[in-house]
Amino acid sequence: MCHAGFVSAALSRPVCILGLGLIGGSLLRRLADAAIPAFGYNRSAATVDAAVADGYDASGDLATVLGRAADDDALIVLATPFTALAAIVDAVRAEAPGCLLTDVVSVKEQVADLIAERHPAGRYVGGHPMAGTAQSGWAVTDPALFDGAMWMVTTHDDTDAADWLTVAHLARAAGAYVVPAANDAHDRAAAAISHNPHLTAAVTATVGAGESDLALRLAAGSFRDGTRVAGTAPDLQRAMLEANSIALLNTLSETIDRLTAARDALRDHGSVSVLVEDGHRARRKYEQIAGAAPQAITEVQIGSDGWQEQLRKQAHQAKVWVG
Repeated sequence: MCHAGFVSAALSRPVCILGLGLIGGSLLRRLADAAIPAFGYNRSAATVDAAVADGYDASGDLATVLGRAADDDALIVLATPFTALAAIVDAVRAEAPGCLLTDVVSVKEQVADLIAERHPAGRYVGGHPMAGTAQSGWAVTDPALFDGAMWMVTTHDDTDAADWLTVAHLARAAGAYVVPAANDAHDRAAAAISHNPHLTAAVTATVGAGESDLALRLAAGSFRDGTRVAGTAPDLQRAMLEANSIALLNTLSETIDRLTAARDALRDHGSVSVLVEDGHRARRKYEQIAGAAPQAITEVQIGSDGWQEQLRKQAHQAKVWVG
């Protein structure tokens, strides 16, 4: 159910969503259900037909959708996998060059670089909602997907205040909290808490499957929870993980180093206490942060001198922007 009372009235311009999979489709449903003008594009006719059948404004004609976005001065949301972005950005540059762009892609530096290369005059403020499931496609879209989620919004020293507010209000309209961050900081964090777990889930699933089905028959909660994201479509996982390769290489190296140290300690001393105790403390810290109501960023006026740095500083203290 859409919680219309959570929607910010400051999101006054229409929203054009390019890509109607789980994230883009859920966003279209959330905004439209809250009476915010929103329309979308998807290259799959089946997806478009399903969205239209459910009562949403969708089309498979990219040029027409972008022409409408240009006429309406809509906020354009890039909601395709990274591997499909180049062609979409080229189309935006040709058909709606003046529209503000944001995205929901799970990496930020490579998206920013791509837009700078292919649409250098474009206005862009990146975004990434930390929400999703192992499923994909219009059939699993959910207007409540972003309720209470964290939504990173790019915050650099040269970020325009009005453009930042537009994207931040989009996140709030979706039901999320805004986490201001620089692109490189986001990508390092995403590698640690999202992308690296995809690889460890894949390893756990592969080792657990073993040479026979006995282990899988015995598997219970720890295996189920630890391998959930391995059920995501492989092409979607690859697009996400490989786009953040630099940051992921660093977290993967740390993971391997810690596991190697644990293996050596178990072999030489019969103990894995260091890794287990470090992990236990880290999990407890996560539970404390995740289990508490988010603290709001305070005493920052968007557009004042140094507002971007002030937002980032408080976000690194686990605070969120609520408007």
